[in-house]
Amino acid sequence: MAAFVLPFEKPVVDLVERVRELRVLSETDATLAPELARLEQETSRLARELFSDLTPIQKVQLSRHANRPYTLDYVKRLCTDFVELHGDRRFSDDPAIVGGLATYHGHSVVVVGHQKGRGTKENMKRNFGMPNPEGYRKAIRLYELADRFGLPILTFIDTPGAYPGIGAEERGQSEAIGAALAAMARVKVPIIASIVGEGGSGGALALGVANRVLVLEFGCYSVISPEGCAAILWKDGSRADEAAAALKVTAFDLLRLGIVEAVIDEPAGGAHQDYDEAARQLDAVLWPTLSALLALSPDALVDDRYDRFRRLGAFRS
Repeated sequence: MAAFVLPFEKPVVDLVERVRELRVLSETDATLAPELARLEQETSRLARELFSDLTPIQKVQLSRHANRPYTLDYVKRLCTDFVELHGDRRFSDDPAIVGGLATYHGHSVVVVGHQKGRGTKENMKRNFGMPNPEGYRKAIRLYELADRFGLPILTFIDTPGAYPGIGAEERGQSEAIGAALAAMARVKVPIIASIVGEGGSGGALALGVANRVLVLEFGCYSVISPEGCAAILWKDGSRADEAAAALKVTAFDLLRLGIVEAVIDEPAGGAHQDYDEAARQLDAVLWPTLSALLALSPDALVDDRYDRFRRLGAFRS
């Protein structure tokens, strides 16, 4: 994995690296165990202390971190027997959205998620996690497959937004996103969406019409990027920090506003510091949430999803 460190995370990253080195040494020298435990505790304390004061735009930067685990990283750790399905049966396969069949805690499920790339070559292949219409039509195909066979749907959201290129518009980008929203709304199976990175605009919502929405501690979810918002409101993209604060995009803002049902703690220094622990933390919330939804009837699941979205934006005078 290529080294990439944001300026504000450097003190924590240095400590995390020391913990990793000491962990390797302690495997052959048991006397290092006390020092390892002390350093792990210190790292966790420093991370919580530093990251508790992050600004909204810094949390957005963390959600976009180049080393952050992506959908396939979580699928590898949470699921077994994953079989990826390709193509929308209309135009082509879009690598910016991955999906297929898998086993999760002994249950057959359908998995759909955005997939970014690591390095220039893979990022070009994945289009930086920005799907074209065929990506959303592939997702629709998978939603309908899940509905036909009664399989729960797990989605993983991590995209700057849908690709805005001319070809995408010519092939019906907005219609594909709208059709994905409609398909998710009507399926009679449990849907849980996990925001594992950045959730940008309708490109994220096409995977987000779920019974329950979870977000990682440094994930974000917004109708527009802070940079785009600043460019529109003030004609000045450099005011993205102000826009991020006004948009209420961070995990705990989303929880307070009722946009998500749970915020999932990340490992010290963020999910990109420990993929295995990040997956364990997600699993600790994801599985109980799915278990509760499995108790609902197909019609009750549709009604539950409808009621959830009707509550968004409601207020009492």
